[in-house]
Amino acid sequence: MDSLASCLWKHIFRVGASMSGSGRAARLIFPVLILSAFSFSIIQSLVSPVLPEIQRELHTSQSTVTWIITAYLLSASIVTPILGRLGDRIGKDKVLFVSLIVLAVGLAVSAVAPNIGVMLVGRVIQGFGGGIFPLAFGIVRDEMPRDRVAGVVGVLASLLAVGLGLGAVLAGPVVDAVNYRALFWMPMILVIIAAVTAYFVIPPSPTRSAGQFSWLASVLLGAWLVLLLVPLSEASTWGWTSTRVLGMLFAALVLLIVWIVVEAKVANPLIDMRMMRLPGVWTTNLVSMLFGASMYGLIGFLPAFLQTPSAAGYGFGASITKAGLLMLPMSVTMFLSGVSTPRLVHRLGAKWILAGATIIALVSFVILVAAHDREWEILLAMAVLGVRFGAAFATMSNVIVSAVPPHQTGVANGMNTNIRSIGGAIGAAVMASIVSGHTMVSGLPTEEGYTYGFTALGIATAGAAVAAFLVPRHHQHVEEEEASSPAYAEAS
Repeated sequence: MDSLASCLWKHIFRVGASMSGSGRAARLIFPVLILSAFSFSIIQSLVSPVLPEIQRELHTSQSTVTWIITAYLLSASIVTPILGRLGDRIGKDKVLFVSLIVLAVGLAVSAVAPNIGVMLVGRVIQGFGGGIFPLAFGIVRDEMPRDRVAGVVGVLASLLAVGLGLGAVLAGPVVDAVNYRALFWMPMILVIIAAVTAYFVIPPSPTRSAGQFSWLASVLLGAWLVLLLVPLSEASTWGWTSTRVLGMLFAALVLLIVWIVVEAKVANPLIDMRMMRLPGVWTTNLVSMLFGASMYGLIGFLPAFLQTPSAAGYGFGASITKAGLLMLPMSVTMFLSGVSTPRLVHRLGAKWILAGATIIALVSFVILVAAHDREWEILLAMAVLGVRFGAAFATMSNVIVSAVPPHQTGVANGMNTNIRSIGGAIGAAVMASIVSGHTMVSGLPTEEGYTYGFTALGIATAGAAVAAFLVPRHHQHVEEEEASSPAYAEAS
């Protein structure tokens, strides 16, 4: 782990040192963005391994405790584009600072939560941290030399992957040393440090966008996401063909269509539908959504599977620490593939790297579906998955950078991150519904529940592989002056 961290920071500071031409200010901005991004990314997976303990401590059910993941991803999915748009209007520096402060407040609320209701309120507040990445991408676009933007965006995107992997590994030692509440207190300290340094280091945004903010689009986005995720999470209890489930899903579809129409017509949309139609953008976003579904669904539920007592007929009876160690190969290969992928993309092309990595990941889900007895099989599955996650994170960000005009780099990558969160929320909700729908008398999920759940995540991965083949082989961005022309508008 020490050597992994050492390699990570050497790679980060190498990128930062390459920016010497942009002056001292830029060199200070980069570490602040790194700290902000890392603080948020590690929070996403830090609590997953301790869901069974939180369930016991707060005296709640398994189906309810899984909302600790779903509520957080739902909140981030709704808030992220709103904060990105507010950053464009009033200044990315200001909105980044506020996002970090609100994230710290959310962590404090969850840390002292006496019951599951307060815990979920804290997790919803933590969703405001979702704005950190699009704001960071926008700050990079504003402050860094143009030829460095793609590299820095790639580092930030890779850091999100590394944080996800490390969170699951670090949870056990922290809980063993203190308790699960420390998993909220410790990141809160990092977030406060990031907020204070961002306040003094990040300069005011050089440009501000005019125009009215569309609250109608914001409300519609939140409404259709809630109407989609609630029935997906509760379908095992309500019944997949029940009136409530079908009615809410139909309402979600109607509001989704209305939201798309509104976004297409407003002058300052949360998500630019014209940009979404670009081949390099919509295909990569489709990969990102399916990728998010399988990634967050797995990270959210695999630790509980590993911690299941073997007396249940499956599982490894692992402690929180051991469950993290069984997932450690994913963190290692995730970082290594993330660092090496850009060179392979240069030689083979982003499309083939993205498709190849996703196809390889299918092997992992085959193992997880079929092999529940030997630890080495889990270690192998995690190592292979890490290759996929690291390569996908590094590749998707650079496909987006290449597919859009330079002035839209931050917006497009923020949009991609948000769509991944939406996919993650869907994946976590579906996994929760499947697993909680197959329980024993003891309250533990059956082995069949996890088997079906891993199968569903494997299907999402197969869908991502198909979508990856749709990514254009050549996706050069259109220059700003071309993007403003009528011909570009028609082509888009």
